[in-house]
Amino acid sequence: MSEAEPRRVGVREVARLAGVSTQTVSRVINDHPNIRPETRERVRAAMAALDYRVNNAARALGTRTTRTLGVIASDATLYGPSAGIAAVDAAAREAGRWTATAYADAGDAVSVDAAARRLLTQGVDGLIVIAPHAGSLSALAAAHPDVPLAALHAGEGAACQAEGAALAVEHLLALGHRRIARIAGPADWIEAVARDAGVDRALEAAGVMPGPRWSGDWTAAAGAALAADVAAAISSPEGPTAVAVANDQMALGLTAGLRAAGVSVARDVSVTGFDDTPDAAFYTPALTTVGLDLDGEARRVVAAVLSGDSVAPAAPALRVRASTAAPR
Repeated sequence: MSEAEPRRVGVREVARLAGVSTQTVSRVINDHPNIRPETRERVRAAMAALDYRVNNAARALGTRTTRTLGVIASDATLYGPSAGIAAVDAAAREAGRWTATAYADAGDAVSVDAAARRLLTQGVDGLIVIAPHAGSLSALAAAHPDVPLAALHAGEGAACQAEGAALAVEHLLALGHRRIARIAGPADWIEAVARDAGVDRALEAAGVMPGPRWSGDWTAAAGAALAADVAAAISSPEGPTAVAVANDQMALGLTAGLRAAGVSVARDVSVTGFDDTPDAAFYTPALTTVGLDLDGEARRVVAAVLSGDSVAPAAPALRVRASTAAPR
């Protein structure tokens, strides 16, 4: 016969060990401001010693908050969304919150709304959307006007995306490139639109006409599939001498495809990426790319949902590596 499970530790046991009232323990659990620091520390130490676990469902009844943020995510196999999910979870924990994640097809407003409703039935205190599509995001806001809502890389975040893409193009211009092509991301992604706008802004500011434009689905396979067309364009007399790619994964596929076609990246054509993935420095050649303050962006959206505050992430940064050089 199996042993009976030990009785779960409750607020009374914590109060007894800490030498305080059960009301004081409840106030510490709910982050009440009028608690002396030494009392708060004593209660938390008692909770840790007794392995006390907060009952979120019970707390929600008393406080009307579960201290949990709902995250709507999609395309988690891609670096950007998966890194965004992790960054938001870390920012939420830093703010004393937890996250509950529901996955949806970000391009399908019905799928996104179903994920939102599933999270809202769990009593989440707000919603954060990872990898948002413009149409789905606006539909979600319209369907749930009273729910605090923020999207990673939208609004102020989109401005950082555009600034980062402009940095990459400005780097190419500084090297002497004037025929600059691009591989953009999917047109319905807010991030892709912002990065595309940043490329246009930098070219216009320099008085340079945009070069050939292709688009892909963010994957390395998409970049590789476009390599033959890019190689053909490069070989023409007035072909591009540089390609600004909207993310590192497509840049990886492109550089591999160009190499297979006999085109040398940096010597024959410069290539830039975006995201500064952990592997970007180990591509062949090492990829010049743009890094975002993803942790800061995650703190921004968490703060927006919790209080409506504006917390600006740090500016994007250019990482210059071997995939770019002056044109031949």
